[in-house]
Amino acid sequence: MSFTVFSYESLVHAVSGAVGSVTAMTIFYPLDTARLRLQVDDHRKAKSTPAILAEIVKEEGPLAPYRGWFPVICSLWCSNFVYFYCFHGLKASWLRGKQSAPSTDLIIGLAAGVVNVLITTPLWVVSTRLKLQGSKFRNADIRPTNYSGILDAFVRIIHDDGVGALWNGTFPSLLLVLNPAIQFMIYEGLKRQLRRGVLRELLSIEVFIIGAVAKAAATVATYPLQIIQSILRFGQFNELTPASKLLSSLRTIKSLLVNRMRKFGVLGLFKGLEAKLLQTVLTAALMFLLYEKIVNCTFRVMGLNNIQYKKR
Repeated sequence: MSFTVFSYESLVHAVSGAVGSVTAMTIFYPLDTARLRLQVDDHRKAKSTPAILAEIVKEEGPLAPYRGWFPVICSLWCSNFVYFYCFHGLKASWLRGKQSAPSTDLIIGLAAGVVNVLITTPLWVVSTRLKLQGSKFRNADIRPTNYSGILDAFVRIIHDDGVGALWNGTFPSLLLVLNPAIQFMIYEGLKRQLRRGVLRELLSIEVFIIGAVAKAAATVATYPLQIIQSILRFGQFNELTPASKLLSSLRTIKSLLVNRMRKFGVLGLFKGLEAKLLQTVLTAALMFLLYEKIVNCTFRVMGLNNIQYKKR
């Protein structure tokens, strides 16, 4: 099993997934900026994504939609490298040449997601704060931060809030491993359906469409938890109630969800969904397209047999 997990094939998938994801995120990064502002800033009115971006550019300058790009890309690279490596390594160990099934893809996706969350959450906490630094918030209660970079953010978060603050949002993130697990389950299942037993490379348009469909379904199903995850990573949640620090992770999530529903109604749990869907669906579709192309090209260049990969 260890030989299968730690293999060249798993490394190819990990690097391909990481490269595809950072390229796609770079292209659609402003859409993610609009999504995060709507999730975190309670007092910002929900508008269309172009309107939100126009406001940000007008108030903060033309480069504001790309604020925090570098730490986000670093976090995304590490996160997708770990996820793709674990997913394909565990899948190869489990199947040993046999064809997968949706339930198998879901279980393996959950396992890979848990490993990914535990390893990369500190990177996402730092990147979220740097991405929002210098933003003009409608909510005056939000405390501004002034980090000089990634390392400074790590040091000051540990100094001011303790080491545990680097894992803020871990519990909802663990619940959110359902997102990539559902995404990969649908994606892998649609790939098998399109091939219908024929070992062929999918057309670019096929990969793009099934990647978009898979991500859209996963995003809608888990979006309320993604809002809570963003709030916790930003580190402002302890101002909700004086006793919030004493609450368990589950009660904190419940408290944040209830407070949001009281303020904005049920639709408040989906504030920013348009921006999120626009960003995440396009990003995931392009990511899967680049990932498949890089994997297939790498196997051809290296002269390796990719038949077992296609069977899965």
